[in-house]
Amino acid sequence: MVGAQSVARTRLEQVIRQSRRTLREFCDDFRRASRDLGESTVVSARQVSRWMSGQIGGLPHPATCRVLEHMLGETAEELFGPPHRDAPVRRQVGGPDRQDDVDTSIESEVAMAAAESARFGHFAEQSNVGPHTLEQFRADVVRIVTTYPNRPVFPLFVELRELRDRAFDALEGRQPPAQSRELYLITGVVCGALANASFDLGQLAAAETQARTAFLCAELAGNDALRSWIRGTQSVIAYWEDRCRDAVELAADGWRYVPESGTARVRLAAIEARAHARLRDARASEEALGRVARAREEVTGVDLPGGLMEFPAAKQIWYGATARLWLGDPANLARAERSASEAVELYRQDPPEQRRLGELCLARLDVAVARLGQENLEGAAEEVGEVLSVASRRRTDSVVRRLRQLNNALQRPRLQTTALAADLRDQIGAFCAAPAAPALPEGVR
Repeated sequence: MVGAQSVARTRLEQVIRQSRRTLREFCDDFRRASRDLGESTVVSARQVSRWMSGQIGGLPHPATCRVLEHMLGETAEELFGPPHRDAPVRRQVGGPDRQDDVDTSIESEVAMAAAESARFGHFAEQSNVGPHTLEQFRADVVRIVTTYPNRPVFPLFVELRELRDRAFDALEGRQPPAQSRELYLITGVVCGALANASFDLGQLAAAETQARTAFLCAELAGNDALRSWIRGTQSVIAYWEDRCRDAVELAADGWRYVPESGTARVRLAAIEARAHARLRDARASEEALGRVARAREEVTGVDLPGGLMEFPAAKQIWYGATARLWLGDPANLARAERSASEAVELYRQDPPEQRRLGELCLARLDVAVARLGQENLEGAAEEVGEVLSVASRRRTDSVVRRLRQLNNALQRPRLQTTALAADLRDQIGAFCAAPAAPALPEGVR
């Protein structure tokens, strides 16, 4: 529960005290009220604590104000104003005695119950961070990163942000150095996943910020696998921002770190090969592709925590295909089509619930580009149709960008009068013009 003070500083603090609820419980009520209103905003215990202090210098974002007014039945101006004198205890609209709306999904209620049980375990330990808390953090990280490549990005982004806030709150307490290092590793993985999610949502500046924080956490954790992986993520961001020289330098810098286990170095060399190829440096690209193969042979152990952090063989083959596409000569185009097609087949062998949908789409688009470069418009159209079907379920910015690049290729004079090319342009244009995922929530860093 909120610690007792002689005088509440704001009406909001007064209401929370009177409800006899912890800050974490208040955050859960806020999330339910946000869902009721169709909003996507969430808050952390740290944010609520700042609100209660009355030192935020005005009102929070309008969406946040709407949710608070819905929860507590008072205006935002009143809640962020001075406390009431002799105010009676008010029942929270979003409190535990409220019936859940009939349209609340089973999945969200089950997840809510699990989170509540996890909080009880934290309370029972009577310490800032204990074995149960760390175990829960590990389980949450594994659950999110292993399902990330198969699920829509924005809901995962919201989950990751909440998990990050919980981990940062834990780090603000006092714990033994070994537990601090593990918390830094957890926050590094979560911020790395947030960087990836921000990238997939098309927010590249936010992705860079998240990656910088993730790398700092990796440094504090002393973990080379995470250092290497984050440098790779920063290189990918630079590549998609058309900063290929930076992409090469970031990948080369990441090569300094030898992972404790896993495929981070395979990923780095493949990323570097693709960037060199985009710079039309065939020699450097071939050298990096050779390092990819050698790094694969040297892999020891698995990637932890798996999922998003893994660089499977299918992705290695697909990255090689992309490098061949950028080199662009007829021999490389033919090799690119074969490699990208092989990657597609490997991705399709995964069970549907584990299939890496975004990567599968990008591999298919590489097949399409290679075929278009070899005058096989019908074969390209076949792959584009598959992509549009799958990408509608899990839309990412890189797929949209790649489709636009392909659309530009379909504008070439020799294709202007081709009915199939015109139909493809219309389909791609409609997909790219469709609304994207919701904007990132207010206050995201």
